[in-house]
Amino acid sequence: SFSIRDLLRVKEPHVSLMLCAQVSKVYRFKTEDQRWLLVREQMSETPLSFSLPKQLLSLLTQEHTNRIQEVKELGDLSPHWDGLRHDVVSHCNHVTGCYQELLAELEKYTELIYPDISAASSCFKSSTSKSDRHLQFVPTNLHTQRMEVTSPDSVWYDVITFGAPADHHQAFKHGGLKKLLRKHTNLRESTALQSHTATKELLTRMAQLQPLVFGLAEELLSVAQELNAARLRQVLGSLTEQTEQFVHALKEELVKCALLEIHNQCIANANSSHVHSNGLLCENCPADQEQDGGRHDTEYDDEEWDRVWVNVGKSINCIVAMVDRLQQQEEQTVMSPDMLCHLLPLVVTLRDCVREAVGKAQVAMTFVVLQEAVDVTVAQGPAHIAQRRHAVFSQALSAVVCGVMLKLYRGLEDPDFLRQLHTVGVLAQFESLLSTHGDEIGMLEDMEVGVADLKRVVFTITEAKTEQPDDLLPTLNGTCFIVEVPLPPETFSSLPQELKDGLLIRVDPVLFNIGINQHQSYAERFGDCSLQERINQQSCERLKAYCNTLRDRLPDMGKAFLSLLRFLPVKRKRKNVEVLWIAAKVCRKVNGVRLTSCKSAKDRTAMSVTLEQCALLRERHTLSQQHFSTALDWMRRCVFVSPEKHNNPLPLAFLYFCLFTSVWPPKPPDGIFTQWPFSW
Repeated sequence: SFSIRDLLRVKEPHVSLMLCAQVSKVYRFKTEDQRWLLVREQMSETPLSFSLPKQLLSLLTQEHTNRIQEVKELGDLSPHWDGLRHDVVSHCNHVTGCYQELLAELEKYTELIYPDISAASSCFKSSTSKSDRHLQFVPTNLHTQRMEVTSPDSVWYDVITFGAPADHHQAFKHGGLKKLLRKHTNLRESTALQSHTATKELLTRMAQLQPLVFGLAEELLSVAQELNAARLRQVLGSLTEQTEQFVHALKEELVKCALLEIHNQCIANANSSHVHSNGLLCENCPADQEQDGGRHDTEYDDEEWDRVWVNVGKSINCIVAMVDRLQQQEEQTVMSPDMLCHLLPLVVTLRDCVREAVGKAQVAMTFVVLQEAVDVTVAQGPAHIAQRRHAVFSQALSAVVCGVMLKLYRGLEDPDFLRQLHTVGVLAQFESLLSTHGDEIGMLEDMEVGVADLKRVVFTITEAKTEQPDDLLPTLNGTCFIVEVPLPPETFSSLPQELKDGLLIRVDPVLFNIGINQHQSYAERFGDCSLQERINQQSCERLKAYCNTLRDRLPDMGKAFLSLLRFLPVKRKRKNVEVLWIAAKVCRKVNGVRLTSCKSAKDRTAMSVTLEQCALLRERHTLSQQHFSTALDWMRRCVFVSPEKHNNPLPLAFLYFCLFTSVWPPKPPDGIFTQWPFSW
């Protein structure tokens, strides 16, 4: 009655929390020195298949709701900008409605299949459901494939297997994300216009400082009438300090870049018109007549904004100089009432300069807020493309979080690995077996974008509130996608101080693809393999960059993989699976996360994983060469005990098919397995 899950709770208390519906098989193989290797295969599902997509949908819904609120708070705008705002609001309302519906359906689905996560019997999306609209954000066949080798110490090798992250619901008639984004996207490359946080901070700072400067200026005039020299100096000092802070805030390069972009759009749109989603036809530029009186000079004066904030500084300097000069002319402590007459025009000039600066900065920041909203929404193309990208990202995210958590739990007692986490980050190596033919081209284009988007994901380790299972599952927060991994207090206290302080752990994703089926043979003879070649070449460069960073920052660890780096350049030849082998070796050397995919994570994935497991037994545990093929055959075709109440032995390959297609109990296919030692 002692189940696999009970055994895991004893041996690996952290790992057991994120795994469910485990099936296991034990083997015994001979080594080259005639010893015995004890090998246990364990395949598990994970509740993360559904919990992370639900969290992501909640975050995306909140993000679009916040964007609607932000653009609505911009107040009265010119017709062009009001039209842009209406476009953004319409887009965000549509996306929010879709995601709320998907989230509600996922909630119903998960309550149906596992009302209690700790007792979940099945929590994955089968390949037959990969086109289901309501399961669009859920990864297909997400499983952990783990191999434990005891000889005599216990060593674990983990691979995350799942169907290639792709949007099967929208299908691939018009290609995948890479092609669709290239067609529809017109995003600006200027990094100055991509800092939403800096925009909000600047607007907040100006809103705080402008009334302070104006209030202190009025107080200065009032004190000048009191003829109190000490009090005058005190108020003047406060006014000078607040004005200097105001000038410092205005030096933000973001404002200057935004004003330049406004000028460029005025020139570009001077003779163009645009119909917004509210039916408004606009024929003028984004800034309209508000900040430059309708002038559209062909050349932009780069120093114009600098002069604006410099004038504010010069105005306060004139006030300080005037006070100093007037006080020096007075020989007695009682001041002349003429000081007010001298200060009043200078204070008026200061206020005028501040108003001008605030006005230009608000115009610039309004443009940034709207332009960012447009770039993130409308300018990315139709809403279905944004939803496709989010769905693909969700599938990739669930898989990588599962892999990183397994890697973290296995390395909690490894100080070198923990140091690597907060120093360099963790490598996530995606191995894809998709062909570059037919629909799988679109799948690969989806996967390429989804894996690349994982660069926005970071991890942080937190102290769990309790040791209840729900409190130890990861949570997703923030628009920059911070995954919080809670650990029990006792475990958390043993971590390095950097990790306890909440240092963010970055993820470096790389994707290598080699098609291996008959469709790839056709593509290599008569089709185009440039997509695969480009992906592999770019990933080689990124993998090298990660390894070089690791070598530079942690020289002791870097020595382990230096000999492999020289094999990284991709050789152009048919079905060059050597690329996958080298990438996998480097990944394991640098404590990375291994993820393997094909269309549905069944046949090709199973063949790849079993071959990799036997290769690891041969290379790291001296599995006898004469027993290599035998071990591979056993892992692919051996008997397997069913996870339910059936005691019949099943060929493993057929069991994989049954599990991944939710067919249980299995029925013997016609024409195969005709001589089974039992009746059905």
